[in-house]
Amino acid sequence: MADDQTHVVANATGLSQLWYTRCPVPTPLGLAVQLGWFKDEFGPAGITLNSLQESLDEKVRESHFDHNLANSFRQGGNIPAIWAKANGRKTRVIGLNWTDESLLILTTQESGIASVKDLKGRKLALPVNPGSIDFNRATALRAYFKALELDGLGLKDIELVDVHAAPRRPATVDVDVQGRRLRSGGSYNAEVRALLNGEVDAIFVKGVYGLEIARAIAARIVTDIGFHPDAKVRINNGAPRTLTVDSGLLEARPDLVARFLKRVVDAGDWARVHPVETADFIARETSSYPDLVRAAYGEDVHRHLDTFLNEEAIAALTDFTAFLFEHGFLKSHFSVIDWISHKPFELIGQSTRQPISA
Repeated sequence: MADDQTHVVANATGLSQLWYTRCPVPTPLGLAVQLGWFKDEFGPAGITLNSLQESLDEKVRESHFDHNLANSFRQGGNIPAIWAKANGRKTRVIGLNWTDESLLILTTQESGIASVKDLKGRKLALPVNPGSIDFNRATALRAYFKALELDGLGLKDIELVDVHAAPRRPATVDVDVQGRRLRSGGSYNAEVRALLNGEVDAIFVKGVYGLEIARAIAARIVTDIGFHPDAKVRINNGAPRTLTVDSGLLEARPDLVARFLKRVVDAGDWARVHPVETADFIARETSSYPDLVRAAYGEDVHRHLDTFLNEEAIAALTDFTAFLFEHGFLKSHFSVIDWISHKPFELIGQSTRQPISA
């Protein structure tokens, strides 16, 4: 799964507390947290930072997905952010980040599937997960759609099979799937079972955990579109990732929002000159290992933690929002252009036009 957030509470003397949230994926916000930069930035003003995930309040934690907290920031997968906006949540996008990741379609060695063309007429798993927005289902559907499109096929050429995820157990407990030990906290256990039991012919996985799955079950990789040369093929939940802020906070304290954004932008600059430390950081964020980090996100992942607002990334977000609406994941459509606010970038006086990862 995928993200973390920032909530500001007013007291008699002013702002006193920030909450932040980001996904367990590569994000410059997460890097800035690990470097302690937000404490340096806001501590002298008496503002403390807390992670949404550290709260005992379920409603607070749920804000990672529905952005229900007033005065909050979030950087991570774009599907929850888009869904919250479509549901009427008043937020603004103040930055976008594009870090490519493996987007894999897997099958078994015995399936007879060697290429995307061989998927025609086959059963592909489409996950069904509990929660406010099933971003895993949307991510898988988009990946199937783009992979098939590249070979002149469409969703009509395959059979999508709903695979329902069981309630999750603690991530520290392993589960046994036909003699293979998998982390029970992983997002793909239901799909793996369906694949190994012959209920489906192929599944979708992504990122470091997707590669762990592929290795654990000795799967055949049908395709990985996560590093396709055409950026439009790679558009998905993580490309581009959104940095959003509560509209009320932006209107009331644009200076504070700009300072927060500046630290996120600076983290991307820091990563470019600290490749080893950055891989270690991402390994901690993803509960993985540096070698898998580089395999899942690219050898030069440290060069792709920029936060920006360029036309190509905004167009990509517009494209994906339309896809989610067309396939029934959103109850309403909205203007992505109007959702964007350039004001914080203008306040920090930095360019918003860094290139998308190649």
